[in-house]
Amino acid sequence: MVTASRWCRHRHVIPRPRGQGEGFVEGVQRAVSEIGYDVVFGGADDWMAALATYRDRIPARVAHPAADTIDTVLDKLELAKRASVAGFATPRTELATESVLARWTGPVVVKCRTHWRPGQQYEYRVEARHYRDLAAATDRIRLLRDAGFEPILQEPVEGRLGALIGLFRDGRLEGRVQQETFRVWRTPCGVSARAETVPIDEELSRRATELLTDLHWSGLVELQFLTDARGVAHLIDFNGRFYGSMALTNAAGSNLPNAWAHQLLGRPVPHLEDARPGVRFVWLAGDLRRAFEERRGGAMRDVVSTLQWARTARDSVWDRRDPGPTRELIAARLRRTAEESDE
Repeated sequence: MVTASRWCRHRHVIPRPRGQGEGFVEGVQRAVSEIGYDVVFGGADDWMAALATYRDRIPARVAHPAADTIDTVLDKLELAKRASVAGFATPRTELATESVLARWTGPVVVKCRTHWRPGQQYEYRVEARHYRDLAAATDRIRLLRDAGFEPILQEPVEGRLGALIGLFRDGRLEGRVQQETFRVWRTPCGVSARAETVPIDEELSRRATELLTDLHWSGLVELQFLTDARGVAHLIDFNGRFYGSMALTNAAGSNLPNAWAHQLLGRPVPHLEDARPGVRFVWLAGDLRRAFEERRGGAMRDVVSTLQWARTARDSVWDRRDPGPTRELIAARLRRTAEESDE
């Protein structure tokens, strides 16, 4: 889909970083040699972690911090410990050992401890799942173990999803964007289908700065929270790479990816303003799928609500100046539908 963009000049097919990572490293080396790229970015957690791990073999500047820092932010147990030290609330999070399983009561979210480590063989990312109790989650825990993952149990937090975003450099979070999510897909552990920028919570930003300093972080960051009925924000995720609602960041504030590249290359970083409140975002495909499943006030009413929101929102993919990715996304979906019909 990305290669359909008018801004994309070259395409390279590179194996995901599995096993000892030789195919991945050789693919990145070949791409850099062919075009002469100055910086390489990881677009997903495993790419980011692998670039940091194999940086000494990459003939370009790697955008991400040191491998031990990346390992910490991707390890949900370690991240929870560091977040607590910085003053953040975090959900109860424990490794799914036999002793923990024996004493766990109530609802549970099952996640992978981390999505990538050197030597990893499995080919897919397993998303979080919410269960009413541990008995309902037993098969999921077994599946993760059989696939080589370390399953963890997390206490669900009832609240609204939100995020604090910015470029961290010289001990400061710049170009700050804070957003609240009003719809997610898939429910209840999905990603933003509708969101809107809100004023910066300075206390939240202060704690984020403390955490990022402790982690020796540098570059782009998105911290995700669930805010409960008491107004307490629980840190649930850390993204140190490009993320799903970047279109909202660009529409409401500064061009953080551009500033990040300037930072990495040692060039003057443009002045970064905080995002203005009230700018809306939609992942239209996800929000429509959500509407057909949730049917808030009825399916038709929910669909109409989605389309009304989309009229005044920045879409995750659609851009009238660059329609190629949307066309490719639709074409890919039609191809999958045709293939499923033939089976």
